[in-house]
Amino acid sequence: MKSGTLRKPVQFVEQGLASPDRLADLEAVASRYATALPPAFADLIDKSDSRDPIARQFVPDAAELSVRENESSDPIGDGTHSPVEGIVHRYPDRALLKLVHVCAVYCRFCFRREMVGPGKANALSATALSTALDYIRSNKEIWEVILTGGDPLVLSSRRLRAVMKQLAAIEHVKIVRIHTRVPVADPGRISADMVRAMKACKKAVYVAIHVNHARELTQLARVACARIVDAGIPMVSQSVLLSGVNDTPEALGALLRALVECRIKPYYLHHGDLAPGTSHLRTNIETGRALMRAMHGRLSGLCQPVYVLDIPGGFGKSPIGPCYLEPTRDGAKGFYEVQDFSGRRHGYPPNPS
Repeated sequence: MKSGTLRKPVQFVEQGLASPDRLADLEAVASRYATALPPAFADLIDKSDSRDPIARQFVPDAAELSVRENESSDPIGDGTHSPVEGIVHRYPDRALLKLVHVCAVYCRFCFRREMVGPGKANALSATALSTALDYIRSNKEIWEVILTGGDPLVLSSRRLRAVMKQLAAIEHVKIVRIHTRVPVADPGRISADMVRAMKACKKAVYVAIHVNHARELTQLARVACARIVDAGIPMVSQSVLLSGVNDTPEALGALLRALVECRIKPYYLHHGDLAPGTSHLRTNIETGRALMRAMHGRLSGLCQPVYVLDIPGGFGKSPIGPCYLEPTRDGAKGFYEVQDFSGRRHGYPPNPS
């Protein structure tokens, strides 16, 4: 597809990614939520497949206009833990620093969809950034700073380098983590200069990449990720469990293996948040737990993420994967039944007889 980033509904129709009769619905969706589809993803879509997993993630859908009563504009409670603009301090030893409110691509299930995109402030003002950094300096329990947004890698390497150097000067901050989709959404941005900017803080730097389907890891995306890893920056992944995208053992297994082949450790598999207009993409928890059981023992331990739910209201993440250990039925203290990957149950400690 020889085009730039698609931002207007009419462009999706012109490129054959939506039928003309859907244009009015797409316009209604775009009037509320940001839309942007870069060539790296648009080129992956199979236009003959009405349930293409790439299209489901990024092409606007009329289903987004249906908002359920339990959905929220702030589904994980960022606002509850934002002492100053740009900071979310939910956990004692780490804080989010939301540098920008724009992304290279806008996911149709984004939990911050009411806070990002056109019409919102593009980035923290110089004053707001200074105040946010002062907050980090004054809270010495903050061991890790997570750069997020929006996507911090839409910043120029010059601006990213400046932030990293300011974080480098905060002695109690030991870890900087960068949350991004750019290596898969716009791999050309991961230049040698951008990688040098990531390393400018001289702290331990990690990159957490958001990937939901194995097809997103194109050859160009793999080159971009290799550039990061070869520079000594470890990569982990975050994926969202999505209906019609990665909610089968085959699709999820292919994704997890592809990540490890790229030297990216699967970190979190997120249960879909209760963001407005996203119910058509959410699975139920039973599906997620069954998938994790299907991965257990059949895929390498390197491929196993933690299945988590971000508790609505700002109470943080909790693991919600299956449990393989139970007390024995007779309740004997210190004795358990443990289930193996084939579903067989075993006593522990084993009965010596």
